[in-house]
Amino acid sequence: LSALQDAIAEVYASTFGPDPIGYRAERGLLDLHEEMGIMIQEVVGSRLGRYFLPAMAGVAFTNNEFRWSPRIRREDGLIRLVPGLGTRAVDRVTDDYPVLVAPGQPGLRVNTSPDEIVRYAPRWIDVINLETNQFETMEVNDLIRECGEDYPQLRRVISLIDGSGQQIRRPLGLLPDLADADFVVTFEGLMQDTPFLEMVRTLLQVLEEKMRMPVDLEFACDDDSFYLLQCRPQSYSTESAPAPIPRDLDPAQVLFTANRYVSNGRVPDLTHIVYVSSEEYAQLETVDQLREVGTVVRKLNKVLPKRQFALMGPGRWGSRGDIKLGVSVTYSDINNTAVLIEIARQKGNYVPDLSFGTHFFQDLVEAGIRYLPLYPDEADSTFQEAFFRRTHNALPDLLPEHARLADVVHVVDVPQETGGRVLRILMNADLDEAIGYLGPPAGLDDHHASGTIGTTASTSPDHWRWRMHMAERIGRELTPTRFGVAGLYLIGSTKNGTAGPGSDIDLLVHFRGNEQQRRELSLWFDGWSKSLGEVNYLRTGYASEDLLDVHWITDESIAQRDSFASKIDAVTDRAQPLRMKT
Repeated sequence: LSALQDAIAEVYASTFGPDPIGYRAERGLLDLHEEMGIMIQEVVGSRLGRYFLPAMAGVAFTNNEFRWSPRIRREDGLIRLVPGLGTRAVDRVTDDYPVLVAPGQPGLRVNTSPDEIVRYAPRWIDVINLETNQFETMEVNDLIRECGEDYPQLRRVISLIDGSGQQIRRPLGLLPDLADADFVVTFEGLMQDTPFLEMVRTLLQVLEEKMRMPVDLEFACDDDSFYLLQCRPQSYSTESAPAPIPRDLDPAQVLFTANRYVSNGRVPDLTHIVYVSSEEYAQLETVDQLREVGTVVRKLNKVLPKRQFALMGPGRWGSRGDIKLGVSVTYSDINNTAVLIEIARQKGNYVPDLSFGTHFFQDLVEAGIRYLPLYPDEADSTFQEAFFRRTHNALPDLLPEHARLADVVHVVDVPQETGGRVLRILMNADLDEAIGYLGPPAGLDDHHASGTIGTTASTSPDHWRWRMHMAERIGRELTPTRFGVAGLYLIGSTKNGTAGPGSDIDLLVHFRGNEQQRRELSLWFDGWSKSLGEVNYLRTGYASEDLLDVHWITDESIAQRDSFASKIDAVTDRAQPLRMKT
């Protein structure tokens, strides 16, 4: 009991910790009242010797923001699956990987070759040590060798590796002596022999339908039971949220656009671009020359500022076979970049396939490195190749020993070439659009002039603040005696501080006027609604003819506490009064 009390006190105290405060500050929630809740939940699992753990656990998402194949749709979802406790699936770790699978496309795996399957398999497992009463992390192979077939659902968790290392198969018949056998965690038996993937996909679809929004959930499996531990609206970090795409940028500042296979995210303040010319790369004649390009990229990866440069180049980066298809690199050669951009240039009537980062896909995901495919030759795409090739090339300055490849590899110092501007990349999977443009560094964004109706920068996540400001302004402009209005209130996502770039502004109008006044007020609101919809489109790229959602209530509906009228004096989620013109 004492330990439980200490844990509860620690949870309450965490309200004042730097992480929750930083989280609220990022989302503009510091001014809103927020309380801490406590939920006590039994740990799913069973005893295994001196340890306690479930057979497997993980997280699942309605929307897949990390598609590794053009055949995978966003709505096919994503599962991150690990053996043991699910902490390693929820929290990204630098020394290990979960198994990734899209439940809507179970046959399209991230890793297909034996060496990739082994390399990106989970190596560690989180357990509870019942003797020390502590969480522990240990090597999963050590635990399985220690416990053998007592490990729950073992045949669904591991696959066996043959002596040559070139074949991986599910266990059939009697298991070999695990003390001497080579095996790897794949969950192949779970996915092939059970309805697990179909069940998770159905669960995601049902929860999305009932909650009316994409969801993510946490789960655990033990024996033959599936436990749903948590479900919430699918959340995004600032860097992986859908980025608004502004429509009023100067076209001269837009370097490229994309409209195929776009995921969510934003890559701000890039100071350097490493551009490998598709045309010049294709003209290299020897394997040594092609490999030297990979060497140049590896060296630039070490000397350029970490997470402040973009890699752009042709085809399939990381190709191990025909390196004419793309730059020959490994993940360690590019691990300091902020974004990998693969470019598919049309050759006659043929557009080459891109890798979608599959050669090091899980490394990119776990490191938070963004991926973007470009198809510059499509009619509705923008691609300013002249900027990448005709600006000063810093390669000879940085790596003079590779100056002979200056026609192939072009390094752009963006602030140096643009008078202090940086490259920003905004990606929005909802719109299936992305844009790379030149802008001032963070904190100096003067994209929108102050004092205008759209004062918030188009890249700001504070969409609700702008909507709140507009709602308050509408109230100040509304003359209640002219229109017969007894009260004006704000409800919904704007009032709650959760509005996104495509959200409405929900207004509640307590009306006491006549029909003529109602018609005039409806026209008045309609003018505001259409104007705000256009401004929101210019700010974010989200098209909406109307931005206001007006709900009408009367004295009678308030007395009967009908529908929206019940929010006037509600105990929870009460409507917020807006001051009107006096």
